[in-house]
Amino acid sequence: MNVQEEIQKLRKELEYHNKRYYVLDDPVISDYEYDMLMQQLKKLEAEHPELITPDSPTQRVGGKALSQFEPVTHQVPLESLTDVFSYEELFAFGDRMDSLLSDAHDYVVEPKIDGLSMSLEYENGVFVRGATRGDGVTGENVTENLRTVRSLPLHIENAPERLIVRGEVYMSKSVFEALNAEREITGEPLLANPRNAAAGSMRQLDPKIAASRKLDIICFNLQYSSDGGYTTHAETLDAMKAMGFPVVPYTRYDKIRDCVERIEWLGENRGELAYDMDGAVIKINSLAQREALGSTAKAPRWAVAYKYPPEKKESRVLDIVVQVGRTGVLTPKVMVEPVRLAGTTVSAATLHNQDNIDRLDLRIGDTVLLQKAGEIIPEVLSVNKDKRPAEAVPFKLPELCPACGAPVVRDPDGAALRCTNPECPAQQLRNLAHFASREAMDIEGLGISVCESLLNAGLVKTAADLYYLEPQSVAMLDRMGEKSAAKLIAAIDRSREAGLARLLCAFGIRQVGQKAAKELASYFSDLDELMEASVEELTRIPDIGEITAGFIRDWFDKPQSQHQISLLREAGVSFASKEEKKDDRFAGLTFVLTGTLQHFTRDEASAVIESFGGKASSSVSKKTSFVLAGENAGSKLTKAESLGIRILSEEEFAAMIQ
Repeated sequence: MNVQEEIQKLRKELEYHNKRYYVLDDPVISDYEYDMLMQQLKKLEAEHPELITPDSPTQRVGGKALSQFEPVTHQVPLESLTDVFSYEELFAFGDRMDSLLSDAHDYVVEPKIDGLSMSLEYENGVFVRGATRGDGVTGENVTENLRTVRSLPLHIENAPERLIVRGEVYMSKSVFEALNAEREITGEPLLANPRNAAAGSMRQLDPKIAASRKLDIICFNLQYSSDGGYTTHAETLDAMKAMGFPVVPYTRYDKIRDCVERIEWLGENRGELAYDMDGAVIKINSLAQREALGSTAKAPRWAVAYKYPPEKKESRVLDIVVQVGRTGVLTPKVMVEPVRLAGTTVSAATLHNQDNIDRLDLRIGDTVLLQKAGEIIPEVLSVNKDKRPAEAVPFKLPELCPACGAPVVRDPDGAALRCTNPECPAQQLRNLAHFASREAMDIEGLGISVCESLLNAGLVKTAADLYYLEPQSVAMLDRMGEKSAAKLIAAIDRSREAGLARLLCAFGIRQVGQKAAKELASYFSDLDELMEASVEELTRIPDIGEITAGFIRDWFDKPQSQHQISLLREAGVSFASKEEKKDDRFAGLTFVLTGTLQHFTRDEASAVIESFGGKASSSVSKKTSFVLAGENAGSKLTKAESLGIRILSEEEFAAMIQ
């Protein structure tokens, strides 16, 4: 067997196991055996790069980062659906079908996955292009990000010459919960729901970031096949499943009223499904009848989406526990008697802060009404005071930190209570993980579990200790080994040159995130210069107000901070700034971005504005200089027009930055 034949054999074998694992949920080899096959293929492709093809399983890790997404015109429009919110509306849809269709007709019921709709194009069995829905006619080319989705087949055996499939990219509930748990530890804002997380991942210009998010896809419509030959929607779903696509489960019914059985089953069991869903889709099964019914300007006449109402249930408060976050904020969490809510068992919900507890007048022993915000995160809606026990007393957050016993203080600018001890043990793991995170020093391989292992082994206490680690000590950790340890040490070494902006973000100074850190690094040449700055000088920097300047000054004045900086200096961590302003053409100008931009992400456009000395704001006011408006711009555009603010098209904005 020659090298090319061996590569083809390995690719075919890996795609078979991908299908068994991701589509059929029935793996026949261990993860280790799969990894060994992948390593063999990577080795052969590295030795023979001329044999690498886009549909190789090795290409799922994410390639070169893009500068922008190209527009794609859909060959078959990706239409939206008409929503119905009651069985009366559903039966009215059935009555319309009865009046419009003289022949017998049946229905297909499917779960409505709450993800990001995609068009997937194949030529001679090879995945060649994937695009977002966009406005239904024009979407964005996200092919490289889609290649990283493990459940998407990159190659199909015995496929038609041209094939277009419609699917929904989603983040599974388990992956979403793990991602949010990690973000909570590192002090990042929690993601609202799996759909937003999936959409944000697909819009990353760097495919490696999309790959790290472990997205999935499920397909629900055959948009086009050069072979044709199908008569019903059910046939197309079965055909797509046979080709290797993960396909939405479906049930057929002859009468519209019989569909209620499946709709109710899906509603009751949606918590058991891997994906988030917000309704059930009811479609005419016959493709010929669909063609005859056609579409309105917005949606097909032959389908509707039944939307489930939010589920609310009562439960009794067993306790209120207080956790300490990375920045020292005390966060109360209510523990309740376990109750089934939107398909899962809920035993806890966040209370945010003391003000929220006071607003609800919530007490231990109370009966509360619960709901899942965005169908995912449990929250307390109200207290049933008629069921309050006589002995229940108002709850107050402690005056001393529950983790270290240090005094807590209330933020002067908000409702949060905060531990005053910068070396509080509850903050160690969170601080270390934040320091290594992608937004900060970007130390690859130093995730939550490795940080925890390093702390438990006593190898580090603070972030500065990372730069004094020895490979042999790291190799002794669980699930590490010599190679992994060497890679981690190399990644830590590389982070020494991350630059001032990343270092400032890594410090975890209050109100100094990525944006403020870049502003500071654009103004000061190095950390030593910044350390000498007064509050007055700091407030002259765009977006650095008096409160933030005070937090910066207080942080640098702490002995613990100065000790950390001296250790980082001794370790050879660069304090120099890498940020450069092109010029100050936008100095004093404020831009607001709205709608979907075709040639920039919002982050990219904001970065360009800031690099020219301008400010990117999230809200329109009389102080707004320009509004950069993309497609489907909403209330911000309306408000800007009412205030007489100049509206920029992307073309006008591009001319301004040339």
